[in-house]
Amino acid sequence: MSFVTTGTSNRVEVWTLEQMAKVLQMAGSRKLKEARTCLETNRDPISNILGEGFSSIEGEDLAPLRLMEAIIEEETRKGKQEVIEAAAGEKAGVNKGSLRLLMLLQQLDIQLLNSSIKLMSKEKRLTPDVVASQVQLLKSISGTDKSTNVLESIEYTSDFVNKHGFRAPLWRQAHGDICCLRVKAFDADPFWVSANIAGVFENKGATAGGDMDYDRLGDVHQDLISLLKSKSKIFNENISNQDFQLLNPEQNNGLADSFLLSLDQSEPLTPSTDNSPKTTADSESKLQKQAVAKSMPAAKVTPRKADIVAKHRNETSPSPSQWKGSNKTTPRLDKTAQLASVDGKPLTNDRMRKTTPHARTVAPSVKHPASELSGESSSESEEEEETRERRQESSDLPSEYWQLQKLVKYLKGGNQTATVIALCSMRDFNLEQETCQLAIRDVGGLELLINLLETDELRCKIGSLKILKEISKNKQIRRAIADLGGLQTMVTILQDCNKDLRCLAAETIANVAKFRRARRSVRQYGGITKLVSLMDCAPLCSTMTAEMQKDVEVARCGALALWSCSKSTKNKHAIRKAGAIKLLARLLKSSSEDMLIPVVGTLQECASEALFRLDIRTEGMTEDLVKNLHGDNQELQMHCALAIFKSAEDGDTRELVRKYGGLEPLVSLLTNTENKDLLAAVTGAIWKCAVSKDNVTKLQELKAIETLVGLLHDQPEEVLVNVVGALGECAQLPPNRTAIRKAGGISSLVTLLTGTNQALLRNVTRAVGACALDPENMVIIDRLDGVRLLWSLLKNHNPDVQACSAWAICPCIENAKDAGEMVRSFVGGLELIVSLLKSDHHEVLASVCAAIANIAKDEENLAVITDHGVVPMLAKLAHTNDDKLRRHLPEAIARCCLWGNNREAFGEAGAVAPLVKYLKSPDEKVHCATAKALYQLSKEPNNCITMHESGVVKLLLNMVGSSDDVLQEAAAGCISNIRRLALANEKAKFSS
Repeated sequence: MSFVTTGTSNRVEVWTLEQMAKVLQMAGSRKLKEARTCLETNRDPISNILGEGFSSIEGEDLAPLRLMEAIIEEETRKGKQEVIEAAAGEKAGVNKGSLRLLMLLQQLDIQLLNSSIKLMSKEKRLTPDVVASQVQLLKSISGTDKSTNVLESIEYTSDFVNKHGFRAPLWRQAHGDICCLRVKAFDADPFWVSANIAGVFENKGATAGGDMDYDRLGDVHQDLISLLKSKSKIFNENISNQDFQLLNPEQNNGLADSFLLSLDQSEPLTPSTDNSPKTTADSESKLQKQAVAKSMPAAKVTPRKADIVAKHRNETSPSPSQWKGSNKTTPRLDKTAQLASVDGKPLTNDRMRKTTPHARTVAPSVKHPASELSGESSSESEEEEETRERRQESSDLPSEYWQLQKLVKYLKGGNQTATVIALCSMRDFNLEQETCQLAIRDVGGLELLINLLETDELRCKIGSLKILKEISKNKQIRRAIADLGGLQTMVTILQDCNKDLRCLAAETIANVAKFRRARRSVRQYGGITKLVSLMDCAPLCSTMTAEMQKDVEVARCGALALWSCSKSTKNKHAIRKAGAIKLLARLLKSSSEDMLIPVVGTLQECASEALFRLDIRTEGMTEDLVKNLHGDNQELQMHCALAIFKSAEDGDTRELVRKYGGLEPLVSLLTNTENKDLLAAVTGAIWKCAVSKDNVTKLQELKAIETLVGLLHDQPEEVLVNVVGALGECAQLPPNRTAIRKAGGISSLVTLLTGTNQALLRNVTRAVGACALDPENMVIIDRLDGVRLLWSLLKNHNPDVQACSAWAICPCIENAKDAGEMVRSFVGGLELIVSLLKSDHHEVLASVCAAIANIAKDEENLAVITDHGVVPMLAKLAHTNDDKLRRHLPEAIARCCLWGNNREAFGEAGAVAPLVKYLKSPDEKVHCATAKALYQLSKEPNNCITMHESGVVKLLLNMVGSSDDVLQEAAAGCISNIRRLALANEKAKFSS
């Protein structure tokens, strides 16, 4: 800080902001005036700090002019004025050159400063708070369950925390370390991680002496999550399945600031005029401020989001006045608003239930563990994604919109009779129309309707539920109901003595529980058990009283709600635990289609679980499902077919479907090609039933093959996946391969090999491979370039597609004419299939080994794959414990032994001793393949020694008497080679 006196004026110059603060503090009461004067004097403080080249005010960059003045002053000081005037032209050149040089230097200075600022702005420093929050989050979703948790454990290495949040030793804090962590992932050994202000990195960890070695291993990552993703595949997969959002502090603060700003900018609202007490008016005025959150865009509220969203977002969309840009919102009714009785007197506390917090504002945000958030079935149609609302201008809204809003206002201020009349009037409108639904929501009617559910007035509750049942078909409405805590109230009503109330509450829950969070809420509030109890009605009979019919209607509504809730895996287990199996089996015998549709819908959703499939079979429900396939209701037929599709994963169920005559109606429904949903369900059921050979024979008798081939054209992918899967199963029998060819199915199947749907590609490759077992089919496949298409699918990123393609290539090579030349014609094909031996998937490895065993039958191809390094790759796989891979790996080794010195190379690579252990496998196919490989390897003397040392002779002696001629011959040949070597050694000893 310095004082400068110029004539009669004084000026203070400061060099730091700290000094400026001291100067303002010295000004005392004149602080504001001094600050204003400072700002007026320094119109562009940035240019004062960084130079005039960084001026942010237009016209303030005077650097070039000042440079000129500096040059002129310097020239004037160096020489006389008259000399300068005499040589004006020469001096002008000197000034121009000096000015250019100085301006270039200034530009260089500016570029260096800008590049430094960019680099500094990209640096993101970690803080102890950020690291602590990430560790706390990871701890909450860590555990021993590999399917749902992301880590097994994550712990600090030190429990000491200083006041700044640092846990690292002092000498490591000098290097910027915040803490050190010990992490145990499911697919990696324990490792240690250092969190530094510059990033997160793995260190060398604990030494043998118990000390910590903090030296860095690998790269520095931006945060802990990114490091763990690079270290663990399981962490990377499971962390993406968690139902939460990670918000960094900047985003979180921005959200809070934007909300508080919206509160500050909101205009005061005029409360509705009614006869409520002053306390009610005060509470309404408070809620009016909270209602400003309606202007915030609708967003997904998850348990991990900031609490400010859950506490203050009372509405999910703006009101009509806000569509025009206004900040005014319609006040909402507080739950304590009074409803007058019939005689006009206000309801007493005995008649009005106590207000609960969940209905005043948005349902409170509950923190759920990861196991709660990952309980959704993978097959469900998720509606979590918010859809952008298509808003109309207020001038384009129909008159019904404004009339409904007036009726909602009458609900706020009217007495009990007026409330009932208003509810009845609202039902006269077409509530299925989206405009009417949004009109009720925008004016705050949803909260009012939910509040009415907690009164003791039966007519109000029934009227409110009837309206909620209709408008909850809208996605935005059902989300708003869940946010306002309406589900908890409806679950409570399920135990009400009035049957109409229970029906309406169950039907409304069925509409609302269309998305994950609502289904989870129903389960947590105990709704599953209560819904199951609704289905416990009197036995169904032909003659029923009115009371019995009412009980049946209650049961139907309960089944309808369970159908919606059953899309969650955790809910499926809760439904079974609540004893729903026997009740569903009883209701399945009903003759009413209205009852059967939700019951069968619940069963087909739950049939994805193995325990439910067992219950369906043991409770005799398979027969009822087959029986309902004969009806005329296509929706019921579709759900029955879907239930069979999922239940037929079990072999016993497939036998029951054939026993009860289920294949006939399924085949007859294949002709209904207009209803695609029904067609997809029926073809799926036929596909799963065709896994059993007896069912394939029955389908062959019903001429289902030709019908399925006709469905390979002009059908959606959902249908094609099932049709091709069914043809692939049917093609396992030779007569059906001929039937597929005669129906023209080969060309259609080959055409589908060019698709991108992964499930379809898996089934198509399997079907083509099965058809290729027929030589005549193989001619067509080869002519259509099908083998080349199969080979190209080996490049697919999906391991299942790679495996199915490799399996399909095997019969193609076996049955193709001049297969060796065909394989060599594929550019890079042999190198590609050898490279797949590096895969981590056993199914891919087994299929590739089988393909290599067929490729190696051609000597030239064997030479090529040997050059590509097939021997060491096969030898590396010899230590596997997977019996499927053990069946095909020895086959490939046996074939590869026929070229050059490959036998010796296998012995040097250590493949002989592990092969001997294969003979202890219980699988006879493994014994046969291994014996053939050992026989070929035993032709190398060193390999015989290794085999003998591994105890192969005793194992092979037991197999010499096998009924399998191939195994018997290979075992005897191997023992013979070992014995010859032993005799040769003895003869050499005696001769020496």
